[in-house]
Amino acid sequence: MKKILIIQGHPDVKSLCHALADAYEAGAQATSAQVRRINLHEQKFDPILHQGLGAEQPLEPDLQAAQQDIAWAEHLVFVYPNWWGSMPALLKGFFDRTLQPGFAYKYRKQSSRWDKLLTGRTAQLLVTMDTPGWYYRWVWHRPGHQQMRHTILGFCGIKITRITEFSPVQGSSAVQREGWLSRAMALGLQAFAT
Repeated sequence: MKKILIIQGHPDVKSLCHALADAYEAGAQATSAQVRRINLHEQKFDPILHQGLGAEQPLEPDLQAAQQDIAWAEHLVFVYPNWWGSMPALLKGFFDRTLQPGFAYKYRKQSSRWDKLLTGRTAQLLVTMDTPGWYYRWVWHRPGHQQMRHTILGFCGIKITRITEFSPVQGSSAVQREGWLSRAMALGLQAFAT
């Protein structure tokens, strides 16, 4: 059975992201996949690396559990809004604290190269934004997607297989949002095949 971990990164439980994560989860659970979920707004942790990566900052129990879930998962699904061209501070802080050296990557001795310790896992992104998708792609060149693909997940060995944008949210109709929820559920139903 495929092991799927959904990480919902919007701080508001009433958000479209939360509803999209619900829909995706319902679709994935309808397959023979095993599904776990982390709602970051429910987690108790300090998102700030107070002294950078070189200093010891013990992980809170929620982050220890998150690392166990990430290690367990074969496929990770990140659901979050695009704010200021990238992810919310809550999700970035989660990455800063959980994707630590020794867990997600390890620098080689006397080298600028590193080992990607989460290799073999795949990921997909479900991203909401107010910016029209064409503008985000052709004018801004998708900075948040590039960050996730190359300097966060890719840096640790996780390969992004699909990015789905839901936009523009601002001004969207109830019918559009229902269509997006149906699409998220369909993605969950297809997750077993990714």
